[in-house]
Amino acid sequence: MPEREKPFQSQILSREEAYQLADVTKTRPQYGALTPRWLTRFLEFKALETGIYRINKVIEGDTPLDVLCSQDPRSIEIPQGYIAYQKTPRELQLISVSTIVNVDTKVSDVYSAPYDQIGEQIALAIESLKERQESQIINNESYGLLSGAAAGQRVRTLKGAPTPDDLDELITKVWKEPSFFLAHPRAIASFGRECTRRGVPPVTEYMHGGHFLLWRGIPILPTDKLFVDGRKNPAAKNGKTNILLVRTGENKRGVIGLYQANVPGEMSRGLSVRFRGIDDNGVASYLLSLYCSTAILADDAVGVLEDVEVGAYYDYL
Repeated sequence: MPEREKPFQSQILSREEAYQLADVTKTRPQYGALTPRWLTRFLEFKALETGIYRINKVIEGDTPLDVLCSQDPRSIEIPQGYIAYQKTPRELQLISVSTIVNVDTKVSDVYSAPYDQIGEQIALAIESLKERQESQIINNESYGLLSGAAAGQRVRTLKGAPTPDDLDELITKVWKEPSFFLAHPRAIASFGRECTRRGVPPVTEYMHGGHFLLWRGIPILPTDKLFVDGRKNPAAKNGKTNILLVRTGENKRGVIGLYQANVPGEMSRGLSVRFRGIDDNGVASYLLSLYCSTAILADDAVGVLEDVEVGAYYDYL
């Protein structure tokens, strides 16, 4: 019998064999929990010299100081007086959000091409600290926006889902130059459905490097740090959350972020990276600290829409 010819496939270089000589294009480590952190981009920050910020306020009334309005002040006695300050103003102290990164120097010496292992570890740790910072600005019990909002600045939704009427009511609480709404993406989607249902879809605008829904000209910033039923990513379609409206800026008597200026090993705003040394086993250690806090300068700088239901859906046909 004639010899069977070998298949053509066996006469060419296989993919598996070629792979051994091929270069592999690699990415940097991908941090799945990374978010845009729009809040810290839109919020005004102030540097502190000593880590302490005192909020001096005036004792306000209906008429803090009588004044005279007259064409001829000589014929009428000009009112006299002064504006009293609070005797015990509130003071805020920066807190530290810290972590330690350990890297085996043998690993960093041998496996640092094309990416530096120590640099990548520190970069990921910095992103983690900044994510925690944004969460603390919103949720910290002592200085967070949710806990710091005054009782008179809190409103509840009319029917659960966030409607245009609800956001308009929130604007009445922060009507002096409001800067932005802050909401979980699920809450923003719920608000969008309510607007669509009423035939008033909100417009969008590009600012600070992103596209945002606007209501009454005020951008609605997404964040997963305003939890739904206490979670960033709830599994259920329904759930409750809050929506914030914030005025930012020290000159506007709004909300400002605080950080320590000129910290040793400063990498960015209030962020310090310090080398702690190498132990007997060749492990290099780095201390990362982020010093931060938040100040609400006036009660009407923050409003909270509570009991926001995110699970209402409609058939538009």
